[in-house]
Amino acid sequence: MDILHLVDRLEELFNESRPLPMMRKVVVDEEKMLSIIDQMRVSIPDEIKRAQQLLAQRDRLLAQTQEEANRTIQLAREKADQLVEKDAIIQSAQTRASAIIDQARRDIEVTRREADQYVINSLQDLKSELSRLLNQVQNGIETLLPENSRNQEPPQQ
Repeated sequence: MDILHLVDRLEELFNESRPLPMMRKVVVDEEKMLSIIDQMRVSIPDEIKRAQQLLAQRDRLLAQTQEEANRTIQLAREKADQLVEKDAIIQSAQTRASAIIDQARRDIEVTRREADQYVINSLQDLKSELSRLLNQVQNGIETLLPENSRNQEPPQQ
């Protein structure tokens, strides 16, 4: 039986009781009162057990919820750490890539200057060789020309 119902019945019994004149006391039906008290003795432990079960269930739910919240927080922290780590790796890779590109540009400029210098040197060597060959050709022509032609100026080309 519900404990609140028993309390209501006890209140009804009190309200139905006869007051004693000139006193703040009432006459109550002893049998009914003891019956309600016995029923309360039986009901109260059941109500307490149910309340304890509800409290235990509430505590389990709170513990479960707390555990779930802790797991969620841990997962969020791990994800954040991974993102930070990825960001650091990306930044490091970008820094490294920029350094490689800068070095490649410097190497290209050095290679270009060296190639230009090589071409200049090669052309100067070719010019010297061509001048030497031209001198040999002119000497050969002068040697082969008759003596009277030597006294004349060589034809202009």
